[in-house]
Amino acid sequence: MKLIILAAGYATRLYPLTLDQPKPLLPVAGRPMVDHVLASLGVIDAIDEAFVVTNEKFAGHFEAWAGSRDTSGFAAPVHVVNDHSTGDDNKLGAIGDLHLVLRSRNIDDDVVVVAGDNLFSDTLGDYGRLCAEKNAPVLGVYDVGSLEEATKFGVVESDANGCIRSFEEKPAAPKSTLIGIALYHYPKVVLPLIGQYIDDGNNPDQPGRLIQWLYPQMPVYTWSVPGTWYDIGSKETLEEADRIFSANQA
Repeated sequence: MKLIILAAGYATRLYPLTLDQPKPLLPVAGRPMVDHVLASLGVIDAIDEAFVVTNEKFAGHFEAWAGSRDTSGFAAPVHVVNDHSTGDDNKLGAIGDLHLVLRSRNIDDDVVVVAGDNLFSDTLGDYGRLCAEKNAPVLGVYDVGSLEEATKFGVVESDANGCIRSFEEKPAAPKSTLIGIALYHYPKVVLPLIGQYIDDGNNPDQPGRLIQWLYPQMPVYTWSVPGTWYDIGSKETLEEADRIFSANQA
């Protein structure tokens, strides 16, 4: 199984912190944010290789990090993939970046995809077990507890078997407070469909749109993320995560 970390954004909402540093390399509890992402997934024994996809501006930053990173939480090799984008005007988008990694690295294996700015208070071993059991797409879901907050995300409803029965990207009137987060499992039999999605001219950004396209075609399962999930999109959430992760290490 391969892990793909999406890290090609420019995080303009976090300026000036991210003017010269990619968001996933900002420190949280004294370590780069992406180290915590890797540690959450490092408990999934099936993952034998990871790829971080980033942009032209920050590829060197990630190469330097990968060459000297702390491997205690994630021992498998980590490779950096440069999508060569230079700004929002020529970015590939999250699904475009995923497709680039699959194609350029000739990946023919199950993959787990996660955003490099998603932090988890708990490890994700049970997610790996469910993915192996289902051999189907599996979306990480989280209850944000507020309909207003849910309007910012893809809102999910699942059936009695845990399969998605509806998925709406950023709805004005959400049906629930359960959202899909940037944590995805795609078995290798599904990978050709990602290429089809791109080739058909669908929106290459917002990775939830791929789930929205897939679930009417096949069962897509959900998995409730345990503990607390942090979507690091602002200075406030970064500071909160830093405070809580630091306290947990004390």
